[in-house]
Amino acid sequence: MSTRYPFTAVVGMDDLRLALLLNAVSPAVGGVLVRGEKGTAKSTAVRALAELLPEVPVVAGCRFSCDPASPDPGCPDGPHGDAPGAARPARMVELPVGASEDRLVGALDIEKALAEGVKAFEPGLLAAAHRGILYVDEVNLLSDHLIDHLLDAAAMGASHVEREGVSVRHAARFLLVGTMNPEEGELRPQLLDRFGLTVEVAASRDPEQRVEVVRRRLAFEDDPAAFAARWADEETALRERIVVARTLLPRVTLGDAVLLQIAATCAAFEVDGMRADIVMARTATALAAWAGRTEVTSEDVRQAALLALPHRRRRSPFDAPGLDEDKLDETLEQFKGDEPDDDPEPDGPGDGGPDGGGGVPPQGEAPDGPSPEPAEAPESAPAPQGSGAGERGAVKAGEPFRTKVLRVPGLGEGAAGRRSRARTEHGRTTGSTRPRGALTKLHLAATVQAAAPHQRARGRSGPGLVVRRDDLRQATREGREGNLVLFAVDASGSMAARQRMSAVKGAVLSLLLDAYQRRDKVGLVTFRGRGAEVALPPTSSVDAAAARLEKLPTGGRTPLSAGLLKAHDVLRVERLRDPARRPLLVVVTDGRATGGGADPVALAARAARLHAAEGTAAVVVDCETGPVRLGLAGNLARELGGTAVTLDELRADSIAGLVRDVQAAGRTTQTAWRAA
Repeated sequence: MSTRYPFTAVVGMDDLRLALLLNAVSPAVGGVLVRGEKGTAKSTAVRALAELLPEVPVVAGCRFSCDPASPDPGCPDGPHGDAPGAARPARMVELPVGASEDRLVGALDIEKALAEGVKAFEPGLLAAAHRGILYVDEVNLLSDHLIDHLLDAAAMGASHVEREGVSVRHAARFLLVGTMNPEEGELRPQLLDRFGLTVEVAASRDPEQRVEVVRRRLAFEDDPAAFAARWADEETALRERIVVARTLLPRVTLGDAVLLQIAATCAAFEVDGMRADIVMARTATALAAWAGRTEVTSEDVRQAALLALPHRRRRSPFDAPGLDEDKLDETLEQFKGDEPDDDPEPDGPGDGGPDGGGGVPPQGEAPDGPSPEPAEAPESAPAPQGSGAGERGAVKAGEPFRTKVLRVPGLGEGAAGRRSRARTEHGRTTGSTRPRGALTKLHLAATVQAAAPHQRARGRSGPGLVVRRDDLRQATREGREGNLVLFAVDASGSMAARQRMSAVKGAVLSLLLDAYQRRDKVGLVTFRGRGAEVALPPTSSVDAAAARLEKLPTGGRTPLSAGLLKAHDVLRVERLRDPARRPLLVVVTDGRATGGGADPVALAARAARLHAAEGTAAVVVDCETGPVRLGLAGNLARELGGTAVTLDELRADSIAGLVRDVQAAGRTTQTAWRAA
């Protein structure tokens, strides 16, 4: 068994270590979401926590980790009766991003269930994580159908598996810990709210602290066993402190004055629902127990708010997480009740050392240093060379709005999402096929129909149906997929006229928000002056796209052909990287072409026909305004084989028109693009 990096050897990251330890003291807090840039030891700290958890008493031989003191009456391996108990280390189960549904929830042996009537069930990761830790690295990249199962299990404390009349239920209560890099995309709000606490981590900017990180990591890699032995005493002390805090936890008092502070804080920051209040109360109680106290203080409430509220305040993926600490302090002071006159003596050895019983665990030789600074916002991409005179500064985006749905025609097979039709593992059943590999979704009627003609030849004599492996049929299902939405945005001087760019940026921001909600990847190409550039390569992070869009300058000529050719290059590369993900090209322009060669209009038409020839679904958002319109964007849409929609028609509540799916028939109506 490989040696894990010791928890107490982690340098810095006080908030992360505290959040993990509070969940170890009180699993009812609800888990931790760790957000941060790559290479900040997020996974190292989480994996090290498992070594600190006390052993778990289980029923010997039970695959579902039932507690001998109160076994689950519905356990598939039960009833247990007087089965002997045993103790084992707490498990940390890792859920891979690419895991299948059967791997997560378990799998039924359909063949045995049909032929023998036996509920032969193979437990999944949810069963293995019961009474332990379920760790999801890169949780923001997890497929939607797996997230749905996690939500159900986290809400009910149990997992249900239903397969064609065969039903299995087992307990699944676990500490959910996830890590993510926000640059790769955000989480669905439903899953975000399931994490009790959240912390932001970033690499320290203090040189001495960075040196200590490198020194310890190199020492661990040279001799893991010797390095772990160096920290054995600190690990033992921290493990004992967790046990003491767990013992003290039921005796901690949560007074009415403190509850009022919690409720007032959640109301002041306008968090949705009541889960935040409950999580704050549990966190503050765990903080008091961790400090060796039996009464919750205002400082516990403040620390609980900093851990439990930031991720619950986000109204859209463009909102930065965090709390206004001045507002928090004002709210706590306004609703401050009578504090205890004197702190009681800590119970047991967990006094916390010089921090007066606070939440920072022992750090051994860790040098003092400042808290990690927040990650810096991504810088905007450099302007293309030779933008020409007349370049203007960035224009603030208008207010985003709810857009109509843009879809790719046909039936895809890409990653699960919410935009276009696709063959998926989930959705409505549309037919059946012979299974390739393991059977996951049985089509019962087709299976019976395949087996029925052979019953006499197979010697059937009773009421049961004789089913062979060749009779089994896999259900084919249709759902929705996520697409690659590539924006090609005109940032030329004509777009900057009459404050038009503010409305254009607001429209693109709205489409980015729609792409986030539909689980798409997004990319951003801009063109102005003498050429085009990839402002943002395709990514799952709409935050990054919005940041680049916000800082986008305008001015110069309109090299429309360069923008379309750059978009063509991006899509060509993405088809090689992810051939199953279908693209949707969204060109945001007024249709003018005034740069890029001797005949810019003809060059743009030729570039547009490249996309049409490859069958790329396209939508042109017509930004032309004023009483006299040339209709150039409509001409461009016809060359692309797509459709055009005005800014007004893009709004979901608009009565000017409907944004329809991109129709393949439009590609047959190619017309010559007349010069403006």
